[in-house]
Amino acid sequence: MAFLRAGLLVLSAVTAMPFATGCAPLAAQTAAEALPASAVRQLDEAKPQTILFVGNSYFYYNDSLHNHVQRMVVASGVLGDAEPSYKSATIGGAALRDHAVSHLVDHANLRVDDPFELVILQGISSAALTEESRKRFNEAATKHAATIRATGAKPVFYMTPAYAPAHRRYSPDMTAQTARLYIDTANRLDAMVIPVGLAFEEALRRRPDIVLHKPFDSSHPSMLGTYLAAATVFATLYGQSPVGNPYDYFGAVSAEDALFLQQVAQDTVSSFFERTANDPA
Repeated sequence: MAFLRAGLLVLSAVTAMPFATGCAPLAAQTAAEALPASAVRQLDEAKPQTILFVGNSYFYYNDSLHNHVQRMVVASGVLGDAEPSYKSATIGGAALRDHAVSHLVDHANLRVDDPFELVILQGISSAALTEESRKRFNEAATKHAATIRATGAKPVFYMTPAYAPAHRRYSPDMTAQTARLYIDTANRLDAMVIPVGLAFEEALRRRPDIVLHKPFDSSHPSMLGTYLAAATVFATLYGQSPVGNPYDYFGAVSAEDALFLQQVAQDTVSSFFERTANDPA
């Protein structure tokens, strides 16, 4: 698993091919902290249609992450004629322990016709920065995973991105710290991780000028940050490359930026899970 164990990586060339045929050759660029491999590399449900997103403002900024993922799924045609049904339950500034997951996972409480297949959990951005916050994250994750599984759904963990350098709590190690927390927790709970934090770091390594955070706080995702996150969620869950996906938020994301972010998402996911674009999710 070269992407994680050797550090952040780069393709020798970014292509515009709509689908990759295998994991592209990657070369180490930094001596990032070695990270464990993800134990769960694919889902039993190859094409989940009903998904609940549970998190905070990292989800609801920029017209809400679940909307972008849903539009990307529809544009891809991966579900055929079936329509995805996504819901998002968010609380500003919330940690995992703040959510009433036992209420949310009952689809009838959210006026959803069918039971949720997946529940994506996103913790507070600083969850990995102290021993106490890591402990609270693990306790809440364990409780919520059991609650989710009791309904027949599967828990999935959304790895948050690090702060931008202008943030007062920024640290060059924050991506590695957060990634380790999410991977270790998910592995212990036999759950999947969506490597959004690693995708952010790789995008910034390839294009240091790209703005993936809101400039006013260096924490929340910009529109491009949310687009990258959506492409990473899509590639992780559906096992299809987002490269070439026509969704551009109704023209708000340029063709150049969309292609770049799609490629970063695909490269990150392929390397993180050691799978090709055409493997089932």
